[in-house]
Amino acid sequence: MPTTVSFPVATARGEQHVTLAYTRRGSGEPLLLLHGIGHHRQVWDPVLPALAAERDVIAVDLPGCGESPALPDGMAHDLPTMSAVLVALCAALEIERPHVAGNSLGGLLALDLARARLVRSVTALSPAGFWNDAERRYAFTVLSAMRQIARRIPPPVVERLARPAIGRTLLTSTVYARPGRRAPEAVVAETLALARAQGFSETLRSGRTVRFTDDIVGTPVTVAWGNRDRLLIPRQGVRAKNVIPKARLVRLPGCGHVPMNDDPALVARVVLDGSR
Repeated sequence: MPTTVSFPVATARGEQHVTLAYTRRGSGEPLLLLHGIGHHRQVWDPVLPALAAERDVIAVDLPGCGESPALPDGMAHDLPTMSAVLVALCAALEIERPHVAGNSLGGLLALDLARARLVRSVTALSPAGFWNDAERRYAFTVLSAMRQIARRIPPPVVERLARPAIGRTLLTSTVYARPGRRAPEAVVAETLALARAQGFSETLRSGRTVRFTDDIVGTPVTVAWGNRDRLLIPRQGVRAKNVIPKARLVRLPGCGHVPMNDDPALVARVVLDGSR
């Protein structure tokens, strides 16, 4: 069962209270883990034991995802608001300038926190925001289709599909290069998480104008990209390196858009090395 925390966030309409679910394990310097749009914190489970051996790891369900409720009325599911929520979360948990690792949307959020010099280091795995217009439209179209499919398939059918490797491939091959390695129960849980993500549509709409164009100075940045990423194609990693020249660009052979399950040992090592 997750732990939940409620905390105030200052908004233009006054103070609002936000509740987030999270899992916390390990000891050492704090490491905040952020998942992608429509996913949930359990996507980090394959690398959590290795990370928790060296870090105080906090894996969070972003607002409207997993077991975290959507933001209160009047709070937008956009980049500035989500970043403000994460800053307030760290204050509530008494975490000062954590290391942050994020995947996809989570990678973009991690970089946004680093841009404001609020974190010790960033490891961004296939982060959003380095697309051109055509690549963004393609990614958003695919994500919308995945969402519609997840919402239309009854849960008992999802459970049956997830049992054989070919079914797990049908459900998750867009984000995993090796979907057969994903446990059936994990595929069921993340398919249901995508179907039920309250903040999905608004988050996707708010991303239409997002592009990360600022250099990050004074904070160590690692950008890692799977060479089999079918959602945000790997050449976006080169763009990220051009935008953030001092960033360490790492290729993840044999990994897709969500690499933590494709090669847990490699991803854990990249995150730990990036958070030294």
